[in-house]
Amino acid sequence: MAATLLKNGTVYDGTGAAPFVGDVLVEGGVVRELGPSVRHPTARTVDVTGQWVMPGFVDNHTHYDGELLVAPQLSESVRHGVTTVLLGGCSLSFVYSDVQDCCDMFTRVEAFPRDILVPILKDEKKWSSPREWIAHVEALPIGPNIASFIGHSDIRAKVMGIERSLTPGEKPTKEELSRMVAMLEESLDAGMLGISMQHNPWDKMDGKHWSKLLPAAYAKWRERSALTSVVRRRGAHLQGIPNLVNRIGALWYMSQSASFGVRKALKASMVAMMDLKGDPYIRAVISGLAKVFNEVFGADFRMQTFPVPFRVYARGMDLVIFEEFPTGALARHLSKDLTKRNATLKDPEYRAKFKRHYRNKLAPKIWQKDFGDAYVREAPDPSLVGKSFTQIAEERGQHPVDTFLDLVVEMDQQILWETTVGNHDPQRYGPLYNDENGIFGFADSGAHINNMAFYNNPVRVLEYVKASHDRGAPLMPIEKAVWRLTKENADFFNLDTGCLAPGKRADITVIDPERLDDSVHQLHTAPFVGDSVRLVNRNDDTVKLVMIGGKIAWKDGAFAPTLGKERFGAFLPGTHEAVEVEAAVPAPPLAARTQA
Repeated sequence: MAATLLKNGTVYDGTGAAPFVGDVLVEGGVVRELGPSVRHPTARTVDVTGQWVMPGFVDNHTHYDGELLVAPQLSESVRHGVTTVLLGGCSLSFVYSDVQDCCDMFTRVEAFPRDILVPILKDEKKWSSPREWIAHVEALPIGPNIASFIGHSDIRAKVMGIERSLTPGEKPTKEELSRMVAMLEESLDAGMLGISMQHNPWDKMDGKHWSKLLPAAYAKWRERSALTSVVRRRGAHLQGIPNLVNRIGALWYMSQSASFGVRKALKASMVAMMDLKGDPYIRAVISGLAKVFNEVFGADFRMQTFPVPFRVYARGMDLVIFEEFPTGALARHLSKDLTKRNATLKDPEYRAKFKRHYRNKLAPKIWQKDFGDAYVREAPDPSLVGKSFTQIAEERGQHPVDTFLDLVVEMDQQILWETTVGNHDPQRYGPLYNDENGIFGFADSGAHINNMAFYNNPVRVLEYVKASHDRGAPLMPIEKAVWRLTKENADFFNLDTGCLAPGKRADITVIDPERLDDSVHQLHTAPFVGDSVRLVNRNDDTVKLVMIGGKIAWKDGAFAPTLGKERFGAFLPGTHEAVEVEAAVPAPPLAARTQA
């Protein structure tokens, strides 16, 4: 691998240290030297004068599990400077369960086209263990580095069978629980980061078990505790989603993380912290609770901080936020039979209930339930475009709920609308960005492909921080923002990446600060897989160069010709303890642990 010398850049090493103007020498896939004046007799020189040189970004919450199998270059992240992505979140992974169960658990929750995922998994899935899955990933021409959790739903469905795993009140037998523990041990042995769990009633099954919760949501304390005790002992990681309706599950994750002075703290992160329109006090409340658990009860807990406006798009009622109240959830449940759904949406009794839920502003919620803050972007009737549903209702002399439901019945997927759920005012980002109980994440890259567009979140964060400096009211130092997007994430998730230092992986992103402007927030539609498309925010002039494992994957608005044909990244194992702390001997094979 030829040496490359990045010359005369403003270097942010990812540690939070002040930048310096100088050079970075890359050779053999690693950073060899960095300093004010580095020389090499044969290195290819890239002039990066005036540009910011930093570690590649770490995207800690993606659902690339499906896209990875068919387009492993993951180009939408690479072009935005993301060099490491984490998979297997929200209790979902494609390791143990069979093809049908994987698809049923994944496609509706993550709004991923089922007609794309089913044939992919049927063709590709020859593995049935973590080591086999990792071997498959390592054989792919991956773009960014890959790390992964093992999903609780994946394990539970495999051990109990999908039917029993989805039956309320059904508990694993002693032998089944032992098998789940053994699978988790096996996953950590193979290099998985930890386990992902979930309590959220929004997230529901596709396929023959339509509208049941995910398997992990049915698990009780005994089962969850048996699994978290493994990741605690191994120094691994717990990632989770609480019940987003009543939020009580947040305390469970915090208490699991806590040491209480008698046990090892457990690294845990939970979705998601933002400044919600519909609940403007919840961010401070959750942060305050996290602070108490971290400082008083010895936890190592972080909220995954969503760092840009949470703008979502929907065609008709195809949006997960409707799951948070009963009449919205019913409409989603009936969406497979439009005749029955539309009859329900037109029913006066149903509409009366919907209006009661719509008016109930005191119920815990993510969506602000305000059709005056939901705007039509596309519709067969062009006179609707640009108007809110409340504006249209006033023109029609209707209640906004009646107008919305009428339009859904009439146009269904033909009407596209948007709303901003949270982080609507960048002037208020200071507390969010500087909250030490949060960690930047939750881009959901690879999922909700027509609802959200957050692949370039790190670039957008840097734009907001730079703009605050330009205004003379800095949100934080630039070097702190870089650290939060790189090394802080890598360290918290036990990954050996995220900083520029001799001997470290050469995962590098180069940013042109002059192009950190409003264009990075612009929405576009881009090709996805086959004939499908996805929403993206994109500006190809801002990220000037992306290097992964010492190879240039993106430069000056173009991908390397070999991206998607050869491997750039690597599977990054979690650096948790590989053996039991007490015994200090290798764990027995899976079969032996299961029998025990």
